[in-house]
Amino acid sequence: MKICDVTQFYSPRSGGVRRYLGEKQEHVRRRTEDEHYLIVPGERTSHQSEGRTHLITIASPKVDQTSRYRVLCNVSLVRSILRDIRPDIVESGDPYHLAWTVLRGAGEMGIPAVSFYHSHFPDAYLRTACRFGGRLVEEMVLSAARKYIVRLYSRFQYTFVPSIRLRKLLESWGLTNTIPIHLGVDAETFCPGPDDRVWREELAVPDPAFLLLYVGRLAREKNISVLLHAFRTLRASHRRDYRLLVVGDGPLRKQVQRLQKETDAVIWRPYIEKKTELRRCYRAADLFVHPGVVETFGLVAVESQACGCPVIGIRGTNMDDHIYAGLDLWAKRNCPEEFAGAIEHAAGQDLRQIGLSASLRTREIYQWPNVFTALWRYYRLAIEGADRTEETAALPLGAVRAE
Repeated sequence: MKICDVTQFYSPRSGGVRRYLGEKQEHVRRRTEDEHYLIVPGERTSHQSEGRTHLITIASPKVDQTSRYRVLCNVSLVRSILRDIRPDIVESGDPYHLAWTVLRGAGEMGIPAVSFYHSHFPDAYLRTACRFGGRLVEEMVLSAARKYIVRLYSRFQYTFVPSIRLRKLLESWGLTNTIPIHLGVDAETFCPGPDDRVWREELAVPDPAFLLLYVGRLAREKNISVLLHAFRTLRASHRRDYRLLVVGDGPLRKQVQRLQKETDAVIWRPYIEKKTELRRCYRAADLFVHPGVVETFGLVAVESQACGCPVIGIRGTNMDDHIYAGLDLWAKRNCPEEFAGAIEHAAGQDLRQIGLSASLRTREIYQWPNVFTALWRYYRLAIEGADRTEETAALPLGAVRAE
């Protein structure tokens, strides 16, 4: 089987989507006889191969000066590459113009196209864009976004979604082709181990200090301001010597650096690439803190649990589906005071036992081989069904840039 992924949600320092695609290529190399192609934006156009896996980058401009993401504008080259590759199935990883390009290219070749709904952009971006326009404008834009999602994703043979809660939401909007496929964890790497006191010493974290850890993009949609305000509250309480390790970069980096200047209790690392180094962070921390409320999955929360480090977040999100111990300790409202209170309450619990309980269940369910076994089954079903389907429906006028 020849598989091709196409996405814009990719950069050398991106998060969950890049991890998913990297693990997929590793699965192809280690556990299958298949071939995998990945088409993504990059600084320059290139083609790199490692055995039966291929990374094709297409020269693309950055979203803005500070972003690590790029906009893949050259859709004609994407379609040309697809024609050269002639995959058995192609998967789209974002909801923008590339998704329409994938549909058009797959239709031309008579192959199935599937999608992975990695980002719930109505919540992640449109609410932010509408917050100054009032309730009426927000509802109008969100209504249009819902219609767009159903219109686009209904054209794929399957739409994979990473949580049951998200699947139910999309189905309530009228999308009927959703398949729940959660993301995974490298259970061999992310597993419990002895407390990494050496790493804490390298970070200059005193032995009695209570170390909080956040890993992820520093952006508004990640709810970073709630975390930073909550940490200020915790420090002001003087109940414990709270420290915060932040691993990640993004537009709100200056807010983290500002907090660093206010106190010597914040450590910032822009990026950690090696999984073994990231594991050291999880093992060294006392508690993983994730304030996100628009996550579709929350891969870092699963990795933290796999390492035995409990997670504190905010109830009522898609991440709830993937927490296996300590969910009752989470904040019930999205505000700094509530989040700080949840962290303070959790700090008084038996976090070691909570962490080990979560790790056992997480590593059992979320191993990447289990994830890809399920995914490959749907790939084969899509390919078998492709021979019996009629010609792909015509795409709406203007969906793909004129060539």
